[in-house]
Amino acid sequence: MSLYQHARDGNAERLRDALGSDSAAVRRRAAEFLGEVGEESDQATVEGLLRTATTDDDPEVRGAAVDALDALGEGALQQLLEELTGGGSDSEAEWVTARKFARALEADRPELRMAAANALGRLDDASGLQPLVGALDDGDPRVRLRAAQACGTFVDARAVPGLRERLEDEEPRVRRAAANALGAIGTDEALSPLLELLNDGDESIRRIAAGALGKASTPEPVEPLARALGDESAVVRNAAVYSVIELLSNVPTGQSHAVRDQVVSELKAADDATVVEPLAEILADGQQPRQRRNAAWILGRVADPDTSTAVEALADALADEDPQTAQFAATSLKTLGGPVVEDRLLDKLGPEHPEDARAKAVFVLGQIGGQETLNRLEEYADDDSQAVRKRVFSAVSKLRAGGP
Repeated sequence: MSLYQHARDGNAERLRDALGSDSAAVRRRAAEFLGEVGEESDQATVEGLLRTATTDDDPEVRGAAVDALDALGEGALQQLLEELTGGGSDSEAEWVTARKFARALEADRPELRMAAANALGRLDDASGLQPLVGALDDGDPRVRLRAAQACGTFVDARAVPGLRERLEDEEPRVRRAAANALGAIGTDEALSPLLELLNDGDESIRRIAAGALGKASTPEPVEPLARALGDESAVVRNAAVYSVIELLSNVPTGQSHAVRDQVVSELKAADDATVVEPLAEILADGQQPRQRRNAAWILGRVADPDTSTAVEALADALADEDPQTAQFAATSLKTLGGPVVEDRLLDKLGPEHPEDARAKAVFVLGQIGGQETLNRLEEYADDDSQAVRKRVFSAVSKLRAGGP
C-alpha cells in the first residue's frame, strides 16, 4: 500500500515505519505526511520525527521532519528545541517567545535555525520580522527557504528588499518562496520585481508572478500579463487572466477607462480559449461582484459570438444576485448577438427561470432576434410576470417594425 493511502487512512504507524526506509525520498514523504495526519498527543509519532530531524543522514529528510514537528504543534516543537539544544535550561513558556527564536536563528545547527524560522512565522509578534530578514542570507538554503516563507506571513514591507535579493537565489525553492512572499505583501514595491519573473524559465515562478500581479494599484502589469496569455503553460495563462480581472478592480477610478481599453485590446489579440474559459469561470464562481462585472463586460468585447462557453456564462449571469453584473451580461449578449446567443436566450424564457433574468433575456432578444424569435416571444404575451409581459410587448413591437 502506498504512503498516500496510509496518509488517507490516518495510519501513523505505517508512516512511522517508513521513516526507516532505505529511500531518502520515501523517508521525506513519510515525514511530510506525518505532519499532516499525525497528532501531537501521539508520542510515538513525535519521537519518530525527533529521531529523523536529528539523526537522519539526508538534510532534506531532516528538514521535512522539522516542518512536521512544527505542524504538529507547540509541544512537539518544544521537544525538538530541547533535543537540539540539549534541553534543561529553559522552560517551555520561555521558548515560546520571539526573542528566544530570534536567538535560535544564530545557532550552529541548521535544523535549529529552521525550526526557529518556522516558529517565528507562526508567532504574532512583529519583533520577529527583522531576525527573519537577516536569516534570508543564511548559508543553508533550507533555512533561507523557511525564512522567506515566514516573511510572507508578516505581510510587512520591511521584508521587501531582502526578499527581492532572494529572487536571484541559486536554490529554486527559495526563489519560489521569495516570490510568494512578495505577492503576499502585495504593495506595488513588492510586486514590481515580479514583472520580470513572467519570463522566468521556472513555470512555478511564472505562475506565482502572474497570480500576484493582479494586486497592483497601477496599470503597469497589464501589458506583461497580456503577454503571459501566450505562455506555453496553461496554469500561467489562467493565472494571468484572473490577475487582469483583479487588476481592473484595483486600479484607481481615474485610470480605469484607459486600462479597460488596453485590457480589451490585449485580450482580443490572445487565443480565444485562453481568455474565454477563465473569464467564464470568474463570471460563474467569482466571489467579488466587481470581478464578475468586469468578466461580464470583457466577455462581450473579446469573445467570438459563436463561443458557447462565453454565451452560456453570460446567459446564466442574467440571474446574478448583483444587478450590475446581470446588466453587464445582458449588454454583452446584445453586443455579441448571433444565432448562438439567440438560441440560448430563447431557452431562458420559461417560468422556471427567475423573473428578472427572463425580462433581460426578452430585452436582448428584441435587439438581436429574427422571425423565429418573434414567433417565440408572441407566446409569452400573456406571461404571468408583468415585467416579462412589458418587455415582450416592447420587443415584439421592435421586431415587427424590422429592428430596434
